[in-house]
Amino acid sequence: MAATTRLDGFDLHRGLIMAAMAIDHASVFIARTHTQEFWARWLSHLCAPGFALLMGVGMALLAHARGQAGWSAARVRRFFVTRGLLLIALQFLVEDPAWILGLFTTAPGAAVSHGMVPGGGSDVRIYVGVLFSLGAAMALWGLLVRAPAWLVGALGAATLLVTEWLTPGADQAATLHAPWLRLLLVPGHTNAWEVFYPVVPWLGVVAFGLLLGRAVVRDAAAAQRLAGRLALVLALLFVALRMGGGFGNLHEVPPGALGFLTVVKYPPSLAYLAMTLAVNLALMANWGRLQALARRRWQPLTAFGRSAMMFYLAHLWLYALLGLAFRGGASLAQMLAMWAVGLLMLWPLCLRWGAFKRRTPTDSIWRFF
Repeated sequence: MAATTRLDGFDLHRGLIMAAMAIDHASVFIARTHTQEFWARWLSHLCAPGFALLMGVGMALLAHARGQAGWSAARVRRFFVTRGLLLIALQFLVEDPAWILGLFTTAPGAAVSHGMVPGGGSDVRIYVGVLFSLGAAMALWGLLVRAPAWLVGALGAATLLVTEWLTPGADQAATLHAPWLRLLLVPGHTNAWEVFYPVVPWLGVVAFGLLLGRAVVRDAAAAQRLAGRLALVLALLFVALRMGGGFGNLHEVPPGALGFLTVVKYPPSLAYLAMTLAVNLALMANWGRLQALARRRWQPLTAFGRSAMMFYLAHLWLYALLGLAFRGGASLAQMLAMWAVGLLMLWPLCLRWGAFKRRTPTDSIWRFF
């Protein structure tokens, strides 16, 4: 496959995890709880690692394509840094207001909380979510997008090991860690700052994606076979980490089958990443088989994947507005019905946005969405 050929399987893969993520957020805005069922929460676990992995792959593909189009290395770096900073701005200017709307339209006592956020302090909070983390990772790796593979791999592995070694234990859950430490490594709440996705651990996942993206550029079919083998290796690593306990888990492994699958996401433990990346790599291994499905005219997942940033921002506001009819919460069946309604509403928007982007110049700011 030529490096410039669009990988429709990539788009469908990204659209699939976007739709899965929307279940989690529909639950927050409509059911007024952070997912009601274990299966829904487990499914949503796949999303953040999938976004980070595919962002790294996409950065490698775009850097190659723009290089072939005559862009200088400095121009490519500037593109990624600018887009990364824009993602950070969108976190605070567009995403956070949607969460605030959901918070203030919830009827008193209707919200169901599952566990406390570590830390404490002020009740006024600035939420730092996945857009901040991915934006910072894009800006940082954008500066090193053409660095040697050994350097990318070494730095990526170091970020994951640092997370395991330096993350405080449960006995420090009430500690008000400094805001900069929250942003970089330790998720939780310190006065106005509430961080769920610290930057350091997610740098490693994006680095992994960058290396896979370079493999796709060299030979897409071979890269997909490699992804399949890596999926098996990570699945076995997950089992080994859970059975061994201790390092790689961040907390003790709970008893039972559900406990075995209940992993630490904030920050991402090695067990969590092994499990979720194994599934995402298995999907990547089947991009070729997904091509025909992805190219069908009536395929919403491909449309979502090709307009991923527009989908992300729009779906938050859409479910926040739909949630106005469910201020006291909703049943699982009602929430899933509204989730499906939201996807149907987002489908034509993403189709139109994708068509609009294709008409814009390659360096247009609208290509960032």
